[in-house]
Parts: sequence; structure tokens; C-alpha cells
Amino acid sequence: MSRPGWAIGLMTGTVLDGNIDIALLRSDGEGIAEFGPWTLAPYPDAVRALLPAVLAAARAWNFTGAEPAMFAEAEAALTRAQSTAVTEFLQANRIPAADIEVIGFHGQTVLHRAPADGRPGRTRQLGDGALMARLTGIDTVHDFRSADVAAGGQGAPLAPIYHVALLRASGAGQAAGEPGAVLNLGGVGNITSWDGKAGIVAFDTGPGNAPLNDWIRRHGAGEMDRDGLIAAAGRVEEARLQQLLAHPWLDRPFPKSLDRDDFSASMVDGLTLQDGAATLTAFTAGCVARAVGLLPVRPLRLVVCGGGRRNPTLMRMLAERTGIDIQDAEMLGWRGDAIEAECFAYLAQRCRRGLPISFPGTTGVATPATGGVLNLAGR
Repeated sequence: MSRPGWAIGLMTGTVLDGNIDIALLRSDGEGIAEFGPWTLAPYPDAVRALLPAVLAAARAWNFTGAEPAMFAEAEAALTRAQSTAVTEFLQANRIPAADIEVIGFHGQTVLHRAPADGRPGRTRQLGDGALMARLTGIDTVHDFRSADVAAGGQGAPLAPIYHVALLRASGAGQAAGEPGAVLNLGGVGNITSWDGKAGIVAFDTGPGNAPLNDWIRRHGAGEMDRDGLIAAAGRVEEARLQQLLAHPWLDRPFPKSLDRDDFSASMVDGLTLQDGAATLTAFTAGCVARAVGLLPVRPLRLVVCGGGRRNPTLMRMLAERTGIDIQDAEMLGWRGDAIEAECFAYLAQRCRRGLPISFPGTTGVATPATGGVLNLAGR
């Protein structure tokens, strides 16, 4: 085993909450040696306002022709914003940059298209790893998904190998004789199941928080359904819900992945704010229930991380519609809001050491595959 070193992970999800997730992790890319500080750093208003426009431009582009001109502007702006956030994070915690071996810089996913019908997948994350390395003075790994897609994989999810490291560290899951799984609810949902040995199964479950957040914003009711209060005040339109749950993608065997807009807020057009929120929340929970049915072993509990676990209405619906014991990540001593950022710190160390980050059971790549592009600070 290599000597563990400190890495910083950066994540901005497709939920578009306006925050940069920053977490410090000491790892050798296999085990977890120590958790360091973490924070949510808000984007500057100008960058925050730019992101929805970039996503709209990406949807119009759809991997056809030249990339939108605004990609370059957005890439530079978000890279500079995140590098400033890293510098301020280190200063606030009195940590010298020289103590950090590497930054795992996921960037902002603006478009993701899974492979289908013989057509290769495509994925695009905005983030300039070389610029990040120059501005911070720290080696930086970026572009984690492209190599997997080029090798025929889905490019997502990438968190499963870190979920397994967490399960190992906490003695949870099948290693403790109890089938378990980890569910991440960000903009898109994804689930990881581990058999306690070498087998990992993971895939996107369906929409996470993105359609619900978009629905709330569309109605001028805030950025999200905070504490699930809007959905709790509504009524699930079961007929509409059953139509949505009949979507063939939900029964498609894994591996499989989604773009944040593959399932949109328009699914509940015509409903009231409250009923639409309730129905979208139930759809996310119903998609998870369908995903659980695809797993080779039904888990006895589901450990939930990501922003969705902070929505009590969603957590209640998950329990009702899956029939599984639902636990939030903190019940295992994990930091539920930091896990995705920790993951990319972990993956950056795996990249430095030439270890695989995607697997046949997670992205569908033919053999375990390395990924990420390492940018040296001295270049």
C-alpha cells in the first residue's frame, strides 16, 4: 500500500445549487486514512447566473457541430472561481498548499449522453485542469469521465469505488453480513451495491433533485423544496405517476446513466405547484424502488447521501415505496454533503497511482479502466 497523502476534492453538481463542494481527504486511493475539513463555498453571483445559460446552450448544441462559444468563457470563469475557493479554504484552515498532493477537479457537467443503439456515448464537463494547477500551485486531475466513455463505458457513475471504500471503513454492508447499498441523490440519483468482496454494481436510478428544483424555480418559489414542505402540502397525482413510472428506461438493465434533463420538470405540467412537487418527489422515490428491483441482491438498508437526504418528504416516500430501511449517511458517521467532493479527492489519488476508477459493473466498460488527466503545477 502506498503512503496516504492529502488531496482536495471539488464538486459542483447538476442540481445547480450555486455551491462549490470542497473536501480534504487523506488517502492512498485504496483506503481512507483521515478526513480533513470540508465546506460549501458559494459561487460568485456572476458565475452562478452564467450556469443555467450554459446548460441551455449545451442542450441546443447536443454534441452537434462546434461547441457553443460561451463554453470557453464559462470554463475559465468557473475554474477561476473554484481555484479562489481552494485558496481561501486552505487559508481559512491554515493549511499550506505544499501539504496537498493533488486536487480532484470534477468541473461542471453541462451535457451527458449515454451510449445507445450502437452510438457511442458523449460527455462534457467544463473545467480547465491546467489553469487550476497554475492558479493554486497544486497538481490537478480533471476530465474524469472521458476515458471511460471513449472505452465504451457510460462515463457514470464514478462514485461507487469510493462508496465501497466508505463501506469498508465503516464495516457496513455485506462485509458485516448484511446486504446494503448506497444511494446518492444529487441532480440525478445513483445507487451502489457491494457484495463485500470484489463485486460492485452501480448505475443511475433516474432523476434526483433536478426536476423538483427546476419546478420550484419555475414557479418563483425558491431554489428548492426546502425541507420538503411544498411537496408535503400537495397530493401525488397517482395516475400521472404511474404513467411516468412506465418509462422504458427504468426497466433497462444496467449499466445505464442519465443527463440531468433526460427527465425534466415538464413531466408534471398542468399540476399545481404543490401537487407537481409531490408527484416529482414520488417519481424520484419510485425510480429508486424500481432500481432496487434490478440489483442482484436486495439490500436490507439503503444509506442515502447527497442533498436529497435533507428532504424529509423524499426520505419518507423512499421508505414507503422501497420497503427498505432508509438511513441518512450521518448515521454511519459519514459526511453526507461532502461525499461527492471526497470522492473526487479519492479518485484523483487513484489517477496519480494508475488505479482504475470505473468497472464493468459500474459503467459497463469492458475491463477496469483508469481515468482523469493529471496537470502538473510546474508546467
